[in-house]
Amino acid sequence: MKIRSPIVSVLGHVDHGKTTLLDYIRGSTIADKEAGGITQHIGATEIPNDTIEEICGNFISKLSIKDLIPGLFFIDTPGHAAFTSLRKRGGALADLAILIVDINDGFKPQTFEALNILKMYKTPFIVVANKVDRLFGWETHECASFKETFNQQAQSVKQELDVKIYEIVGTLHKEGFQSERFDRVSDFASQISIIPISARSGEGIIEVLAMLLGLAQEYLTEQLEINENAPAKGTVLEIKEEVGLGLTVDAIIYDGVLKTNDEIALMSSSNEVLTTKVRSILRPLPLEEMRDSKKRFQKFNEVVAAAGIKIAAPNLDDVVSGSPLRVLSDKENVKEEILKEIEDITISTEDEGVLVKADTLGSLEAIVKLLRELKIPIREANIGDVNRRDIINSSIALSEDEAHGAIIAFNVGIHSNSIDDLNNSGVKLFQGDVIYQIIEEYEEWVEEKEAAKKKAFYDAIVKPAKFISLPKLVFRQSKPAIIGIEALSGTVKQGQTVINKNGEIVGMIASMEDKGETLPSISRGQRVAMAIKDAIVGKHFEEGDELYVNVSEKHYKFIEREFKDKLTEDEFETLYEFLDIKRKQNPEWGKFGLFE
Repeated sequence: MKIRSPIVSVLGHVDHGKTTLLDYIRGSTIADKEAGGITQHIGATEIPNDTIEEICGNFISKLSIKDLIPGLFFIDTPGHAAFTSLRKRGGALADLAILIVDINDGFKPQTFEALNILKMYKTPFIVVANKVDRLFGWETHECASFKETFNQQAQSVKQELDVKIYEIVGTLHKEGFQSERFDRVSDFASQISIIPISARSGEGIIEVLAMLLGLAQEYLTEQLEINENAPAKGTVLEIKEEVGLGLTVDAIIYDGVLKTNDEIALMSSSNEVLTTKVRSILRPLPLEEMRDSKKRFQKFNEVVAAAGIKIAAPNLDDVVSGSPLRVLSDKENVKEEILKEIEDITISTEDEGVLVKADTLGSLEAIVKLLRELKIPIREANIGDVNRRDIINSSIALSEDEAHGAIIAFNVGIHSNSIDDLNNSGVKLFQGDVIYQIIEEYEEWVEEKEAAKKKAFYDAIVKPAKFISLPKLVFRQSKPAIIGIEALSGTVKQGQTVINKNGEIVGMIASMEDKGETLPSISRGQRVAMAIKDAIVGKHFEEGDELYVNVSEKHYKFIEREFKDKLTEDEFETLYEFLDIKRKQNPEWGKFGLFE
């Protein structure tokens, strides 16, 4: 058995310094070359122990690590949750993670995204609080340890740093993590270490590397044991077109050995296993970056984990990012293993619910897990752009339940020939590259729908109201009775049935008029002429009588149970006057039964 380098994923919000941190460690300038200064593709770099020793000096010799851990293998991810594509059977591909936070900005949407994913996969991590050099009054000391540079800062700067650190501690506490500045941590197994650094000047990076090696040696040596003669296991990061090579696979090998001419199994976008033969293996030299030009790659006949490699092979068109990669030593068992991995994610769906689309297998898994935690049902979950079939399926879901007529699409587009279908379907598309923001938008949409439905239901319910028949304003005694009235409480509407103080039906409000204008409803204080169908003045009521809108028992129970707090004060009083009238006739009227 051999101990491999721990795989360390660097995560965080856009522009918080992930690539700059790695640039300092490997002495490169990748960050300056990125489009808009934002990482566009997943990168991987091997940092051998020699380099770590060179940076850390005496720190490493004190830890006695070199004989156990051969180095660190860093993965740099785009700002959005590309970490979700870094997976292997049973969890995350990364053994450790760095969650990088701009100490001046604090936690941002993608920081929370990364934290949720680390929590989901139970990945051990440290927090790196970057950009301390931007604190007001900070004096930079190039390449210094944090302790060394901190001791040389003014007292006001030290206090400001501590305030910022404890803001991070507070945020982590709300998210369920105990944390402390690394030099104050009492138990590394239960507390998250926060290491203040400047990725630009290198201040504090000594402690970052030492901490990662220390954690790996203390807690992960068993996990890092590999059989270097076993068939390779890996994860596909990206599929890329390379000049002179055609389509290639960027992958991480985390166990075993991969050789030229090995037959490998991968997953296709249609959730099937495809096989191909490795034509060539390209590997960046130590300290070189997988994203960089292929001129910096070297051909190898075989590689042993842990390694970031580029594979040239035929028939890669349909391979998906996040796919497992297996050498076919035993074809049937390997295929079954990959299919089982796919089924774990995609098959666990229900007869009803939302439709989920994502760019990678890992992203899909992350979304499905989050939706499950939120008890949001999933009708279907697949990889790839939104297509016509997805829209048809969501339209069916919409017809069954309005809240399920939605597509949650992470980091994918919509086929151009399906845009009109979507616009005409009534299906709602939630699209973006921050998982929890998409889900939050969906939840807000559902809440709005529920609120609108509740409002429509409330508006349709007959609510308590009463009016008085004004003396000497009887314009017609019957067929229909036409009288002058004043609304005393609530809203009186055309079509409502009216009762008198004895609970007897008077008739139905046929119309209401004011100065020749017909009114569908009136509210408290308004005076109008009212026509009441089937009513006879002098028989059903007298001039000066108060009359009540008749609320059905069913509507009364809805009001009492769900809408009581929405009634105005005058409606509330009228409701209980109305209840007294009804219970004089039937003492059980409006009471809730055992099963209501």
